[in-house]
Amino acid sequence: MAEYDTIANLFQASRELPFRWHSEAYTYLKEIGDVTDLRILDLACGEGIYSRYFKQQGAAQVVGVDISPEMIALARAAEIQNPLGVEYLVADVTGLEKIGEFDLVVSSYLVNHAPDQSTLLKMLQAIAKNLKPQGRTIHVTNNLGQAPETFDICTPYGFTKTAQLPLTEGTPLEVGFILPDGTEFKVIDFYLSPTTYEQTFIQAGFTPIQWIAPEVSSEGIKELGKDYWQAWLTYKPIIIIKSKLI
Repeated sequence: MAEYDTIANLFQASRELPFRWHSEAYTYLKEIGDVTDLRILDLACGEGIYSRYFKQQGAAQVVGVDISPEMIALARAAEIQNPLGVEYLVADVTGLEKIGEFDLVVSSYLVNHAPDQSTLLKMLQAIAKNLKPQGRTIHVTNNLGQAPETFDICTPYGFTKTAQLPLTEGTPLEVGFILPDGTEFKVIDFYLSPTTYEQTFIQAGFTPIQWIAPEVSSEGIKELGKDYWQAWLTYKPIIIIKSKLI
């Protein structure tokens, strides 16, 4: 999304929020598993934090793609500073052609930007085009199935969700981040029902979705306590989506 050009450094700074490492990264990377010798396409790669991690963990090839030139500039700067062999491309996933045959295609906060089923389908078709047969795809995303009456539990974790109710297909969902220094910024997601996601994955040639609830690392519990994470684990503001190409 072009909006990320103006907030690239702020979005990078949001990695300091406890949920982003102790829950988001912990659950996402746990579900991805061993990446040794895998060819990985990292969509909505942002500043490349996961792309670099995959290469450091032994992936054979990693290509990071993001629509934001500013995000890719940060990723390429990190690659220059510490060369790992990660390739970065500026591209809109909805128009992405085949750039390789990957074992695994992942994304962080990509599919939640689809404003309608047609756009979501284009994203998933681009993913299918770049996967080997029975290749896996895994996404960490805003949990659009979270009940709006529970949105206020997000604030203690450093972000907010706001939407005009009732939620219908394509309703804009404003997600605000509150950084540790008090700086705030916002991005816009769009509501599509879990059923729409499930149907569209199948339409694009994937197996039925697995919805994986967020977990919290033992380090996160030790650092902040069980009570801190109770609402997070109960209402699940983020979610992991897993599927395979048929």
